[in-house]
Amino acid sequence: MSGSTPKPAGEVVVPSAGEAPNPLRWRALAVSQLGGFMALLDVSIVNVALPSIERGLGMSAGSVQWVVSGYGLTLGLVLVAAGRLGDAVGRRKMFLIALSAFVVASALSGAAPTAGLLIAARLLQGIAGGMLTPQNSGLIQELFHGPERGKAFGIMGTTIGLATATGPIVGGLILSLVNGPDAWRWVFYVNVPIGLVALVLAARWVPTGAGGKLRDTHLDLFGSLLLGGGVLSLLLPLVNADSEGLGGDWWLFLVSVVLLATFVWWELHTVSRGKQPLLDPRLVRTAGYAAGSGIGFVYFIGFTGIWLVLALYFQDGLHYSPLRSGLAVTPFALGVALSAAIAGRLVARLGRTLTVVGLITMAAGLVTTALLLRFIGGDTAVLATAGPLLIAGLGGGMVTSPNLTLTLENVPVRMAGAAGGALQTAQRIGGAIGSAVLATIFYNLLMRSGGNYQTSVSDTLLCASALMVVALVIATTDLLRHPGRRIEAKP
Repeated sequence: MSGSTPKPAGEVVVPSAGEAPNPLRWRALAVSQLGGFMALLDVSIVNVALPSIERGLGMSAGSVQWVVSGYGLTLGLVLVAAGRLGDAVGRRKMFLIALSAFVVASALSGAAPTAGLLIAARLLQGIAGGMLTPQNSGLIQELFHGPERGKAFGIMGTTIGLATATGPIVGGLILSLVNGPDAWRWVFYVNVPIGLVALVLAARWVPTGAGGKLRDTHLDLFGSLLLGGGVLSLLLPLVNADSEGLGGDWWLFLVSVVLLATFVWWELHTVSRGKQPLLDPRLVRTAGYAAGSGIGFVYFIGFTGIWLVLALYFQDGLHYSPLRSGLAVTPFALGVALSAAIAGRLVARLGRTLTVVGLITMAAGLVTTALLLRFIGGDTAVLATAGPLLIAGLGGGMVTSPNLTLTLENVPVRMAGAAGGALQTAQRIGGAIGSAVLATIFYNLLMRSGGNYQTSVSDTLLCASALMVVALVIATTDLLRHPGRRIEAKP
């Protein structure tokens, strides 16, 4: 034993294949999901605070939108590269660095004295969130195997669904508890004490896994620039879109196609030279990965945009307070919480069938909600839509959790971070598209109908339901092509 290398104090090492599972793996999962929840919560929690931020800092409608969209933009840009860094240098190290940066950026966002500094702090916060998010799926790949991996991914799916759905509720609650024109600042400040606690727990519980030194790692910088430029060119026109459409930025879509096509060619070329690419093209041949990424992309287009549209309808159309607006969508969050964890336990047995059932249920709940809001308004709108939103949430929990598991379950651990980052990138791009497109549809319908909020929100929700049907087609096709496929965890 004299030649063994001592383990640093306070660190727990991930066991290699064949060894007993790490006894702290569930605690490590809990603290990693706490960090992931904060990062994803900040995608939607700011929606209900936008009117207060606009008044408090004297921001224009266009600039205040960057407080939301800028965060999602930078988060989406760094996901794959951050996942690759986690694969290369260790996920514990990346998790602690990213979580520390997220806490600092949250404090800067809350303290921002001007609109420009708030937007800059939110961009930094998005980068930190993008560095944090892919480490979660990578840690699950390292720490869990067999049926436990499906349960762990089920918990992660619950985290993703709840973080997005409860953002408006948490934001509304904070604004109701804190009075004054600066109450919106606590939407950001709330991350600081929670993040500090998470840092202490992560230092104790998140294990040290495989990883080397940065100077010994091939990071594929050119591939990172191509992917970042392609994603940026795709998202910028959507972030800048207004009620009139894309304006003069449409040509950036062409730039995005060229850059992303070049990225694919470069990654194939990198593999052919025997070097480690940013995102291994062989992932598309991994069972469930391509279909799952497509489902996640389309689903998040419809899913993320729903909450912005409903917030606009309840607050501007029905004059609800931010808290009441957030509580109006609570049934959906409850539905996600109930079904996601259960679906995570069933996915190993039922496979893609769960995703298909979930998408059908989600679409049915949204269509019913849309039809009810078309004819029922005022104070009774919340009661009338509680049941259908609960059903939609039950369906959403069956989509997010199983699809995450089925997409990443068979990815080799050495690619886990990059694969998780790519999946999250697809979801974040989908979310940015959904928020921009569905909001634009809502505003256009509102102008054409002469300010009829009920028909506008109804038709917009029907558009979101149509996107669920598109995702359903992808899921059904995958189920028919691989009817007997079951999860088979690979090292």
